[in-house]
Parts: sequence; structure tokens; C-alpha cells
Amino acid sequence: MLIITGFCGFLLVVYLIIASGVRDVGHAMLLIGWWLIPITLFHLVPLVFSALAWRNLLPTSSRLDTLGIIRIRWIRESINSLLPVAGIGGDVASVRLTHLQGVPGAQAAASMVVDTTVGVATQLLFVLSGVGLLLMRSTERGVLLLVCTVLIGTGVFFVAITAFVLLQHRGLFAGFAKWVRRLLGEKWLSAYAAGASAIDDAVVATYRDGSVMLRANLLRLIGWAAGTGEIWLVMQSLGQPLGVVDAFILESLSSGVRAAAFMIPGALGALEGSFVLFGALFGLPADTALAISLSKRVRELALGLPGLVVWHWIEGHYLLRRSEPKAR
Repeated sequence: MLIITGFCGFLLVVYLIIASGVRDVGHAMLLIGWWLIPITLFHLVPLVFSALAWRNLLPTSSRLDTLGIIRIRWIRESINSLLPVAGIGGDVASVRLTHLQGVPGAQAAASMVVDTTVGVATQLLFVLSGVGLLLMRSTERGVLLLVCTVLIGTGVFFVAITAFVLLQHRGLFAGFAKWVRRLLGEKWLSAYAAGASAIDDAVVATYRDGSVMLRANLLRLIGWAAGTGEIWLVMQSLGQPLGVVDAFILESLSSGVRAAAFMIPGALGALEGSFVLFGALFGLPADTALAISLSKRVRELALGLPGLVVWHWIEGHYLLRRSEPKAR
């Protein structure tokens, strides 16, 4: 399913480029040129903020150092951006990597679950703030229709997040352990059930720490807002400066589309289409809007491919260390 949606998304990207003019899109990318380096490096800013938000959710006694959590966050994002894992494969891998760094398994899993929830919740706030700024900018019929559509989608996601949080407080993992009881033996289940209950307890304990949750949410919100700088830099490189507020609106709305298109690997096609659609609100030609999106794709590849290499290196190194005693 993910491969099919990814292929369809790729076809949509090809169509949008052809419809917008291959020469025009290519010319826009050539104008950006070496600007792609600072654009790519700038993404480290929101990445660091999201990593620090996640680090705050780990207990002080087992909290990783800053560079360590940034590295794992980088790998986590690389996996989710470049591999067909429905946006959660990187989260699962990050739990394992965090555990390999000495964090107890239950705490590592709990921090990932809460961090994912915080990420989605703050992203909704980010999208809503963009919608509010868009309404302050214009109340044309097309804008109002777009706003209504976004608000409906936001409402659906809000209900989903609320339900997810309630499940976390009512023993999400323990409930899952009971569900798989029919498929797996009691011996396996007893071992898993204990771990599941530990994760549930760690999740609830994290939510109860108000100061930790406040810091995590604030850091994540800053991270979402910081992503605005990428669009601003792209427009500067094209010689078509875009105001910070307009860049903020464009980034927030496109991030909402990316979240909604989580079943499409890398939101391929959906992201490009959203930039064409939303860019038109600011008078941006389709080729310029696509250049913004393609710049993000270049950044994903430039940061993501090394991230995947580091991930495989860490896993390979761990497997080699485990096999050493057996070799002796």
C-alpha cells in the first residue's frame, strides 16, 4: 500500500513539474543553486529544538546528552522522510537506539509515545496560528473556503489526538498485550505484559510532570516556527523576498498537509501540490512554489541519506559486538 501511494505521489510530482513548465522549474532550481547549502544546514535549527523537546521527556536519571539525542533525532527523521514506513518507522527505531544508549526500554518507549503526541498537538497549534494569520491577511472567498477545509481537518485530528491521549492514560500497551493474547503463548505474553505495564506507567508519569510537558511543548512549537526560515531563505535566493509572516503561513499550512498525508512516503506529491495551491494565495507562480518544495526534497536527501548510513553503522556495530563472544 505504501509503495503504491508513493508511486502515485511521484507521478503527481512529475505531472506538476510538466504542467508548471520543466524549463521554468529547472531555471528556478538553478537560481537557488548554492543557496541549497545554507537552506539545508538551516534545517538543523528546528531539528535541534525537536530533539531538545524529546530529551526533556526522558527522566533526569537516564537522560541522554544533547549531542546523543540530536543524533538519534536526526536518524529518526531520516527514516521517516526517506523510507516507506508511514511516518512511524523512525519512531520505533529511535526507541531501540535510545535503549542502546543505556535508557531503560520502558522509559525510551514512553518518551517516544509522549513526544509523538506532543509533536502532533503542537503542529495543530502551528497550523491554526497560520490559519489565523491568513484570515488577518485576507477574507476572500477562496481563502475562506481553504480555511474551512483546514479547520475541518484540524478538528478531525484534534479528536484523534484526544482519543490517543485517553488511551495512553488507560493502559494503551497493556491493552495491546491482552489483544495479542489470542495469537501468542502465555509465556511470551507474561513477559510482554510486564513491560507493557511499565511503559504505561512511564507514560502517565511523564504527563503528570507539568514543567516537563510545558518545556517540551514550548520547544516543539519553537521548532515548528523555526522551519519558516527555510521558505524565507528559498525566496531570498530566488530574488523574490517573502515576508516572514507570509512564510510562516505557507510553512504552517504545508506542514498540516504533510501530517495528513502520512500514509504517502514523504508526503510525495501532496507536499508539492500544497505549495502550488497555497503559494497561489501569495501570488507565487507554480514554478516558484515547486522550487520551494523541491528545495525541501533536496534537503531531505542531503541530511537523510547520511542519517540512514549512520543508522546502519550503529546497528551493524552493535550486531558485531554481540557476535564477538560467540566467535570466541
